[in-house]
Amino acid sequence: MDETDLRHLRRCVELAAEAVEAGDEPFGSVLVDGGGTVLAEDRNRERSTGDATRHPEIELARWAAANLAADERAAATVYTSGEHCAMCAAAHGWVGLGRIVYATSGAQLRAWSAELGAGESPVAPLAINDVVPGVAVEGPVPELAEQVHALLRLDRGE
Repeated sequence: MDETDLRHLRRCVELAAEAVEAGDEPFGSVLVDGGGTVLAEDRNRERSTGDATRHPEIELARWAAANLAADERAAATVYTSGEHCAMCAAAHGWVGLGRIVYATSGAQLRAWSAELGAGESPVAPLAINDVVPGVAVEGPVPELAEQVHALLRLDRGE
């Protein structure tokens, strides 16, 4: 994990804050090519669209499938504020994207959601590599965890 990774993760946290401001859950993601150029970014849009599949990681996987060759997808990195859920990890794997770097883990997010009285996810809490064996995964990043935790509290009205 280097300063470039942290810069992209900070942008993910900014996108997560934009999601909360728009009434959505605090998740944001950035797709970066093998040369370090930001190709696409998105934020969670579940509540605002009524579509529970509108996670930013899914949107980036769809964008990559439509716009990048297989070798470009494999060389890309997805940065995200929270570890991919099983649905997003599967999309990542099916599209053939490369490395994943996340700010907060699924275990952290589940613990914080429980602390805030949120219901359980309808999707099993699987680690990315349980869904997509072999993909390079890095995270969590402690220095960003409290920012994401604060966004979750804000999202839940705390």
